Amino acid sequence: MSISLFCKDLRKNFVLHAVAAHFNNGLLPAALLFLFLSMFNDGPYFEHTVLHLNLLALCMLPVSFFSGIRDWRTKFGGGRAPIFYRKLWLSGLLFLEVGSAAALRLTHPEIISYGGFFKWLYIMLLFGALPVVVLLGHYGAKLAFGLKPMK
Repeated sequence: MSISLFCKDLRKNFVLHAVAAHFNNGLLPAALLFLFLSMFNDGPYFEHTVLHLNLLALCMLPVSFFSGIRDWRTKFGGGRAPIFYRKLWLSGLLFLEVGSAAALRLTHPEIISYGGFFKWLYIMLLFGALPVVVLLGHYGAKLAFGLKPMK
């Protein structure tokens, strides 16, 4: 396949929302892995990676959100269904969790080593993001693949 055909195909079939959503769905679990590793390592490198992954996810969340709104309007006609409202609510919750974790870490650079309330709040915010991205992905799959509820 030539480069020009590849570019035409990519432009025709590229789904920004799917790319942005999967980006975050990969970054946030990876951040948790590095957070877990940082708890058993004295060096700051793993924990710095948590911050970087979290900030990158925070930057990508608006792209995922607004591309999802665009797709909802174009592909589903902006239809009023509970699944869309769940995804909107969960997206807001995810932004709040990831943004709060980033703000805590930026304002308290030694949050993991000093411990205390803010350490546990930081950890809870990061771990709280995991079920949210799982549910967002689950509802997205239901929309994309038309999955029926189990009987």
